Amino acid sequence: MSDIPAIKPIKDMQVLVVDTQALVHEIVQSVFKDLGINKVVCTQNAYHALRECHNVAFDIVILAFNVSSDKDGFHLYEELRMYKHITNKTTVIFLSAETSAQLVNCVMEFQPHDFWVKPLAKQRVQQRLVHMFAARKMFHKLNCMLDLDDCASAIYQAERLLENAKLREFHGKLKRIKGECLIKLFAFEEAEKYYQELIETIDTGWANVGLLQCMLVQGKSDEAEGLIETLITRDDTRFPTYDLLAQHHIKYSEYDKAYDMMQRACELAPRNMNRNKKLWDLARLNHDRYGQLKAVRAMEKYGKNSIHDSPMLSVNVLRASIDLASTLHNEEGERLANKAEKMLEGLQAKNKNAFDLKETLVIAEARIAALRDDKKRAESLLSENKIKETVVNVEDGLDKMKVFHELGMHEKCLSILKSLQKHIVDDEFTSGVVSAYLQQESIEREQVKFSTKELKQMAASHYHNERYEAAFELLTQARVLSPKDVSMSLSLLKVLSRLQAHKKLSEKELHIAEATQLMLEKFPLNQSQKEKATEYTALIFEK
Repeated sequence: MSDIPAIKPIKDMQVLVVDTQALVHEIVQSVFKDLGINKVVCTQNAYHALRECHNVAFDIVILAFNVSSDKDGFHLYEELRMYKHITNKTTVIFLSAETSAQLVNCVMEFQPHDFWVKPLAKQRVQQRLVHMFAARKMFHKLNCMLDLDDCASAIYQAERLLENAKLREFHGKLKRIKGECLIKLFAFEEAEKYYQELIETIDTGWANVGLLQCMLVQGKSDEAEGLIETLITRDDTRFPTYDLLAQHHIKYSEYDKAYDMMQRACELAPRNMNRNKKLWDLARLNHDRYGQLKAVRAMEKYGKNSIHDSPMLSVNVLRASIDLASTLHNEEGERLANKAEKMLEGLQAKNKNAFDLKETLVIAEARIAALRDDKKRAESLLSENKIKETVVNVEDGLDKMKVFHELGMHEKCLSILKSLQKHIVDDEFTSGVVSAYLQQESIEREQVKFSTKELKQMAASHYHNERYEAAFELLTQARVLSPKDVSMSLSLLKVLSRLQAHKKLSEKELHIAEATQLMLEKFPLNQSQKEKATEYTALIFEK
């Protein structure tokens, strides 16, 4: 067990308050003064808060969610945590006048010591602080051990404190810490038994979620079915349950189920950048280009002014817009292409001297040119800027692979796909999902030589010339690249209905018709699409 520093006396504690409202500063300063604390620094924005933190190690940090002049409370918390201005020994309190479920879920992910709803009442603030000072004193040794990731010692200390009946009001938190430490030590069997015994006396959300985590890690998903059904109906457990289930499904390569769970988790707590990145990866793997675009737009929105902020957030939106536009052969595709062009112009103007973005933006420009059927210009852009098959990172490599595929340079496309596997981050989620995505891309790009949009255009030409079998073969290839494209699926059924009128459909054709019908049943079709689907399937399957 490491040496534990002495706890700081209350009178010597330093407090940081970050809120735009002067009244909040006044109330909080007054309460702290009554409690004997005079070292209270109040700021109205994140910039000044960060400057203060570089000079002072604050013991208590009170953050308003809506510090809107630069970074909000979430962004500031992440940055303070990253630079270790906030540790397990720091008392953290969030403030907000908003109490929506989404905001509360986002706050609770950080596990602050308290969450105060504005307007503040002085007496209530004083009561909460007195309680927290008592907790701070009791948890000092334990928090020091947690800061050092000394989980074994932390469990020992928690168990000693639990023996003290006078600390009963803190027992819930101590029990939660013990369970979390057992999981960090990979003692899942012991942790499962611990949580089961806990739930018999205190049926809290965190204990149930902990039990589920232990059961899933040990492969007891069948036994956990009843627990899962209960937890997804409870407000205090629904969100973390979706997170756990997403990871569980990924472990067993059930990527469609994992994607569904991750979408639900992101709806409940949309600000988490890491979760949105996972959602993006799963959307790509599940061929959901609309979902892909939605995920990167969320990352751009919530990453602004945070430690995650970068021109690449906007680049990813540009890339996802091109990906979606490349599957559409209609007015929506044209609108997306126009937006992508404007987005590209904005990025080029903002990053004129950013050498590291030059190749990235050239490739995006070439992809837009290919989208406009101006392949000569696209090829010239690649040639003039000496774009090679070298891979620096996964995302740049993927975009480079796509432009080579869109221009018919298949050997270069496949060469990049082979190189990309070496650049996957060594993380359980990333390595699993991105590896599966690369493998999927390798198979699809080798099998299909054209983009979805090109295949649709060629199929439409064959259809109008009554070459239905050729149209069917092309749409079948498009289905490989975009299996969830509703308009393409309706076109495929339409072609099959025409084929049925001329000949008896083969087993392969009937199988594809049935699979396409099932896929369309899962999507919310408009009235016109429903009528077309019903008409075509009736013609295909009529006896």
